[in-house]
Amino acid sequence: MVMIFMWTDVTLNLIGGMGLLLYGMYIMSEGLQKIAGQKLRTALSTLTKNRVVGMLAGAVVTIIFQSSTATTVILVGLTSASIISLRQTLAMILGADIGTTVTAQLMALKVTEIALPIVGVGATIIFFSKKEKYKRIGQALIGFGLLFLGLKIMSDTMHPLRESPFFKDMLLNISDFPVLAIVLAAIFTFLVHSSAATIGIIMVLSMEGMIPIASAIYLLFGANIGTSFTAMLSSLGSTRESQRVATAHFLFKLVGVLIFVPFVSLFSDLVSWVTPGSPGFQVANAHTIFNVVIALLFLPFTAQFAKFLERIVPEKENPNGIVKPKYLDESMLSSPSIAIGMASKEIFRISDIVTEMVSKCDELFKQYDPGSAENMLQQEDSVDELTEATNQYLTKIMRKSLSREEFNRCMGLITIVKDYEHIGDVIEKNIVYLAESKYANNGDFSSDGQREITMMQNKLVEMLHVVNTAVVNNSCYLAEKAKSHHDEIVDLEFRFRMSHFARMQIGGKDTENTSSIFLDVINSYLRMAEHLNNIAMSLTDEVSCTWQDEVELIYGPNACPVKTKED
Repeated sequence: MVMIFMWTDVTLNLIGGMGLLLYGMYIMSEGLQKIAGQKLRTALSTLTKNRVVGMLAGAVVTIIFQSSTATTVILVGLTSASIISLRQTLAMILGADIGTTVTAQLMALKVTEIALPIVGVGATIIFFSKKEKYKRIGQALIGFGLLFLGLKIMSDTMHPLRESPFFKDMLLNISDFPVLAIVLAAIFTFLVHSSAATIGIIMVLSMEGMIPIASAIYLLFGANIGTSFTAMLSSLGSTRESQRVATAHFLFKLVGVLIFVPFVSLFSDLVSWVTPGSPGFQVANAHTIFNVVIALLFLPFTAQFAKFLERIVPEKENPNGIVKPKYLDESMLSSPSIAIGMASKEIFRISDIVTEMVSKCDELFKQYDPGSAENMLQQEDSVDELTEATNQYLTKIMRKSLSREEFNRCMGLITIVKDYEHIGDVIEKNIVYLAESKYANNGDFSSDGQREITMMQNKLVEMLHVVNTAVVNNSCYLAEKAKSHHDEIVDLEFRFRMSHFARMQIGGKDTENTSSIFLDVINSYLRMAEHLNNIAMSLTDEVSCTWQDEVELIYGPNACPVKTKED
């Protein structure tokens, strides 16, 4: 009976300690990501151009976030949005694996002794601070303290088990079954979704003298493989880029373990020689050396490995021809600034399709082709598919904790995507229908009428390009320029309507036969221009023009290309 109570107490304490460790990791990572803010994307896209610098950047970001999973999520978003290439991402993943070893080193330093004071400092900062920035720092400190408090609870719980012959014999025999040890550690790591928790337990077992360093190394190998399972699983229903990044992480770990396994005896002698009499540091150093060696082995071949990943994880084929969302990755929602960038990228795809549709409108009236009309309707179905998915994605982002700037950005993007959809609807319900009617009735515009329709369509395409560029660059200057194009189109519609009535008075046959179609066409072009003007207006409202935009509005683009705001 006493033995049962002892094991029950041990089990409950271990579960509680691990829960504190995992929760500490979570809130610390969340707090640090909020502190890092939106500038992280720009910094990473610049730093990753050199593979060595990219690897170091991956290590630093993971040290800051204390989570290779958080780093991987950010990298998947940046890769999917084409901000950085897959090759650059691979270098950062290798660096992230090095960065995650710092947690193990901190555990070996026995920071656990000051865990409660750290929690106290963090709670004090949150309680007395009014600024959100300082509250996030307090949140990170609380997470940091809880992480090590959980580790201390587990360590204290494990200590009495040193006297249990059954438990001790079971752990000592792990080195006799290395494959089983690796598999069990990998499964456990996957279940708790944290390699840090598994490594913490391995370190506690080693420090309490329950397992030799060789057994600890096999368990470490399993923890390193298991940490890649979560990303693999979450990427199954995601984008191809997500799947490639997750596959790369898994293959790095698996191949690294296969390389190290034959040399475990030599490896354990090396780490014992480097830090004699310190089991905690031996485990931490083994973890660090393993990941550093993997990084050095794979780093020179990231370009070739990226091509290999693109071959084994090819792009999905779309048999029905309707374009599907490419950048709306659900796993990015935990990082709102990245998710907003993904939604923006999808909107750029929508704008490209809409531009192509508008560019083809004039050809439908000059020489109607049923195949071209059908293709345009299919493109409109793609626009509907993408806009619905993007709106849902933006709605999910808005349910997260957002800054005022991020909230305004989401609202602006929702407005923009709806107006692009309305342009597609005008083409589907008006332009294609009118072109079919003209073709079915064997009607022709007068030469002047056709010239005016072409002129108005060209002006609309010109405005569309300006608006699209303004959306991509989030530019107030270009948005204001688009408004001037809208005024010109309003003027053209009025002039061409008056010209048409003048031709009607003269009595031209072509003008009479296609009168209603002509008026509906120029009205449809005007409606599309109205929607583009709405996009431009939402941009100027959303961007809250910066000092640079204000200068551009007065003096034109690139008026102050060098100076900073402080200047």
